[in-house]
Amino acid sequence: MSFPDPAKRRLGLAAAAAVMAVAVAGSAAAQSMVVRSTGPSAAKYPTGAKLKSTDRLTLVSGDKVVLMQAGKTRTLSGPGTFGANAPIQTSQSMSGTVTRMLAKGPTMRSRGGFSRGPGDVAPVEARAPNLWLLDYREAGTFCVADPATLMLWRPNMEGDTALEIATADKKATVALVDGANFRKWPTDTMPVQYGVDYRLSGGGLAAPVTVRFTAVDHTPDTPEESIDMLMTKGCSPQLNRLVDALSESEAG
Repeated sequence: MSFPDPAKRRLGLAAAAAVMAVAVAGSAAAQSMVVRSTGPSAAKYPTGAKLKSTDRLTLVSGDKVVLMQAGKTRTLSGPGTFGANAPIQTSQSMSGTVTRMLAKGPTMRSRGGFSRGPGDVAPVEARAPNLWLLDYREAGTFCVADPATLMLWRPNMEGDTALEIATADKKATVALVDGANFRKWPTDTMPVQYGVDYRLSGGGLAAPVTVRFTAVDHTPDTPEESIDMLMTKGCSPQLNRLVDALSESEAG
């Protein structure tokens, strides 16, 4: 009776393991995640839901679902039935907009991500160019990457204005000067605290906004990791900002 060569047997096992690993990785990569869901079927396909490659989404009129897979997004609009794993025809690399959005340090360009000529009007829906900039128009929970370098951001840089920040027991005022749409959070007089409500008023706001901070253990490197983290921590304004950037990358 002959026995298989031990070296060949080990080689065969290694090859089988490699094939299995590729199959598992392919299966994981094929999984899609719902990153935005609006319309009548939103409860059926909630934000954060993970979809298998065999799943199908049935949408009615008014539905819009944004799926993310391997760092790319696909927008589905109802009515219709769609496969969760259809090919996504977008660039394999992140767009410049998404790269700036995920940068570790806020990219503080003089015009905050857009440029205008003399007499041009600022876009009403201008978006902060980085996840870690606090757009103080946006109420809700904000994930803070580094409390020491937290920056406030406004879309309109024309005119001097003052933003008042208040907690239950203290107040601080931040001056935003003409020509600038960035200003550092006043850490000396109003240190960043987690789980505390900050009421922001003035500064061009139509009505006061309440913001609450939560800590980030580490800043993610990829859109998938970022979206997972923002969903887990409930940082909806930043999540919406990132999904918008990804969707623009898809449209481009």
